[in-house]
Amino acid sequence: MFLTVSVAVFAQHVQQPLTYSYNALEPYIDAQTMEIHYTKHHAAYVANLNKALPGSGLESLSSGELQAKINADVPMAIRNNGGGHWNHDFFWSLLSPKHNLPVPEKLLKAIESEFGSFDLFKTAFKAAAMSRFGSGWAWLVVKDGKLVITSTPNQDNPLMPVAEVQGRPILGLDVWEHAYYLKYQNKRGDYVDAFFAVVDWNVVAGLYEKAK
Repeated sequence: MFLTVSVAVFAQHVQQPLTYSYNALEPYIDAQTMEIHYTKHHAAYVANLNKALPGSGLESLSSGELQAKINADVPMAIRNNGGGHWNHDFFWSLLSPKHNLPVPEKLLKAIESEFGSFDLFKTAFKAAAMSRFGSGWAWLVVKDGKLVITSTPNQDNPLMPVAEVQGRPILGLDVWEHAYYLKYQNKRGDYVDAFFAVVDWNVVAGLYEKAK
């Protein structure tokens, strides 16, 4: 006689593959940083998230769905690793080996309308990245139909109910030291400036249209 055992099964989270090589963003983001960032840091968030989820009641959620459930009652292991996984998948998708791509007209006009000019937007975004004490992220989000710059600590993001400013992210920058220290050491500002050269503004424009 065979004993049937009911086992709870959930879909494990996995990293999305990069669409470019580790050295494709040079000289702005170096290959060694990219490889370590993707294969060590991001991979650890995914592995630890999969370890933390069983028994939480959140096992069946996609990475995006999980963010909307992260409130103050969710264990920190799920909050930190769930945010770390989603944030990094999002970050990789924003980067392009085609450097210094132009900003599509509709998005550019929206940025100019909200911030005065594209240069003023970059200044404000950089200020958010620079003023984030310790580790965290800088974001451009759509909130109530308007573009808003904000930042979050650690691996939080604006999709989470715990975020100070909630909105739909269309641009995000990792300002943890592991994202830039090998090349830029303590010069976070130089890293932020370099980031703008590798943003795929076509992706950002598409996210903006969806978020509106």
